[in-house]
Amino acid sequence: MSHAPRTLLINPTITSRGSARFPLSLLNLAATLDQAGSSRIIDGNVDRDFVALTLQTLASERFDAVGVSVMGGPQIAPSIEVSKAIREHSPAMPIVWGGYFPTLYTDTALGAPYVDYAVRGQGEESLVELVAALSGQGSGVASIGGLSWKRDGELVHNPSRRFSRGDQSLVLPYEKLGDPRRYLARTFLGRRTAAHQAALGCRFRCTFCGVAAMFGGATALPTVQRLERELSYLKYELGADSIQFFDHNFFDREAEMIPLLEVMAKLEMPWWCYARADALLNLSESTWELVRKSRLRMAYIGAESPSGAMLKEIRKGTRPDQTLQVAELCRRHGVIPELSFMVAPPVNTEEETELTFEFIRELKQINPASEIIVYVYTPLPESSRHEKDRGKRPSTPLLDLHGEPVVFPATPEEWTQQRWVDYACHADAPWLDDRMRRRIRDFVTVLRCRYPTAQDLRSPRWAKRGLSAMAAWRYRQRRYDRPWELDLANRLVRLRLPQVSGI
Repeated sequence: MSHAPRTLLINPTITSRGSARFPLSLLNLAATLDQAGSSRIIDGNVDRDFVALTLQTLASERFDAVGVSVMGGPQIAPSIEVSKAIREHSPAMPIVWGGYFPTLYTDTALGAPYVDYAVRGQGEESLVELVAALSGQGSGVASIGGLSWKRDGELVHNPSRRFSRGDQSLVLPYEKLGDPRRYLARTFLGRRTAAHQAALGCRFRCTFCGVAAMFGGATALPTVQRLERELSYLKYELGADSIQFFDHNFFDREAEMIPLLEVMAKLEMPWWCYARADALLNLSESTWELVRKSRLRMAYIGAESPSGAMLKEIRKGTRPDQTLQVAELCRRHGVIPELSFMVAPPVNTEEETELTFEFIRELKQINPASEIIVYVYTPLPESSRHEKDRGKRPSTPLLDLHGEPVVFPATPEEWTQQRWVDYACHADAPWLDDRMRRRIRDFVTVLRCRYPTAQDLRSPRWAKRGLSAMAAWRYRQRRYDRPWELDLANRLVRLRLPQVSGI
């Protein structure tokens, strides 16, 4: 006999204690699932003993499936832990992995004995249909788009789904999180910053980017009505005073952005978002005036490289001169550009890295307030690209330090090894030697001491001024090697790293 489907959604721990943000993916899933059934959310970023809570919940309530949201990097280990615990406690309970990791590494995820189904790409429609089938409704799993599953020990990959703009009338069920106000954080934007996602996907197809691999160049902006409704709730009901947009690409086509900026200007909450240099450069002066009224404080811009050849190789679609221009443009309009760079590519590793260091110095001359984030270039394997892009302009083969082909992990457990966690977090790569790692680390140390981030609210001003003065001679003379005195001072001051802790 069929019944209304019920789903347990789990967000495994990924952030440090006290820095939880709304689990937006699960809120969107829950809003969709609740139209035809019901759901419950367990957030490991708030409930630190989330594995025990999961088992208690399964023992006391009925569910048709457990959905686990899985990013790569540090979230793999807790995802494995909770999935193994569920399998041992409730062997017959279907376990579904969704999110970036099972989308990029589907066979790896589904090959684990504690994963029964993997949802590729967007999960709202696929998960709803799967849970309905598992609860005795629907027409079976073989017809569910975007789903991978096991049949007699063999992995089956159903056809992918087309990109969905979603139901714009859905209201996110924040009440499922207990007290939503505990997700508001003190940041440089305000005392009660809320995380939100408006735009979904990105129409560009950078070869290193998980968003491109997941959405295949598709993108969707919210309706004006939905954006105003959701932000008004955050401001007037929860008391949020600022917004951090976890959009994949907030600024896209100017005509589509203007109505959304008008909403932001009306609500007057300082905000942070992702953006592209070319998109910002294409905005008219009247739109920039609207940006100013909306109180945009900082835009995270993927500069990636000062090399036009590398930007073409990774299909970025921007030019180095646009990065320089956008730094100046942001300075004139009072927006801090947070520019990220990828150093140490597998080809011409040292040359490209030193070129990036010099380019960063040029940017700092143009706009000293520019925030700089330095990552190691760690591209996705060819098999992880979106199916539309596989085989098209394949990237240069990846070789390790010994000239051997890089072999990516074949199991989730292998992805928990520190070297692969670092790879997923763009902190290390198999082709780097210790000298190159130290060179990158030393440059970043000198740079962040010379120009402490505006996002650091913890360190006193006198300490940041002191560190800046200490680092000045090294930065001026390009003496980055072994900054022992800055390392020592950092043990006392502990400057904030945006790429580690977020905004």
